[in-house]
Amino acid sequence: MLIKTDGDGFNHPLGSEITSQQTYLRRRGVLQWAGVSALAGWSSAQAQGNSMPSGQLTPMPGARSQVSGLAIMDKPTSYKDATTYNNFYEFGTDKDDPARYAHALKISPWSVSVEGLVKKPGKLALEDLLKLAPMEERIYRMRCVEGWSMVIPWVGYSLAALIRKVEPLGSAKFVEFITRADSETMPGLRSSVIDWPYVEGLRLDEAQHPLTLLAFGMYGQVLPKQNGAPLRLVVPWKYGFKSGKSLVAIRFTDKQPLTSWMKSAPQEYGFYSNVNPNVDHPRWSQASERRIGEDGLFSRKRKTLMFNGYEPQVGQLYAGMDLKKFY
Repeated sequence: MLIKTDGDGFNHPLGSEITSQQTYLRRRGVLQWAGVSALAGWSSAQAQGNSMPSGQLTPMPGARSQVSGLAIMDKPTSYKDATTYNNFYEFGTDKDDPARYAHALKISPWSVSVEGLVKKPGKLALEDLLKLAPMEERIYRMRCVEGWSMVIPWVGYSLAALIRKVEPLGSAKFVEFITRADSETMPGLRSSVIDWPYVEGLRLDEAQHPLTLLAFGMYGQVLPKQNGAPLRLVVPWKYGFKSGKSLVAIRFTDKQPLTSWMKSAPQEYGFYSNVNPNVDHPRWSQASERRIGEDGLFSRKRKTLMFNGYEPQVGQLYAGMDLKKFY
């Protein structure tokens, strides 16, 4: 069940409501001056061998969201912090490993396999995915299970657009997401911390929720490789590890997927993984968080918000559930 609000139906954080109007319009002007669509941007990146350095990637404009906005006054995380402090275990477990090693990832050509309980299975090329729905910019809070958080301006569209295209069967209840596992370019695969490839999953209604984003860009540019290029999942009310990077397959199933962290450490990571300050991780509290790039080491931590602050939009998805049992 989805929570509807005024206007077009759902609230989203908008760049114009978080950054100053002057900054927002200036950035928009730069993107308009560039005069490139998302597809043209990817073609340009591919023509340059996907070698453009961080901070100088091809522009990817995102239009103002067509749904009513949810104003969050959090300051966006700097691009530098967001692209150099990451969890992307395929490239290593240290936070700077993705930025150090992800340049070797080959992202052209790229396709995503749609499998399982759908009327229209098959492979979708990146170029087709880029044209599937209009690109929007949405600024989301992102909370890591380790206790740190960021605020990221993503560019993409609701995953629901893809789900509608492939037409799930009535028996489909869950969606499984499989990420790239390439031992030649991903040194982290030598680690046994995860049974590769990395697998995540959502209930179908979670995947169809308009806040669930299929992201192709961030900060008005195509996704950097260390952040999950060329496309990734973004689920802002869940802990960050639910947002699979560098997706290669999306599978519709009638059974709850066994996700990578459930398989690796079931006592610590459940299927739902919703941000819930009332349910501690077995090794630390989830009641507070530290915003990367904003709070100093000795600064007071922020109070963690239920569902990462998106409770009005997604709370009814879990009505009647024991959120300590279904963690």
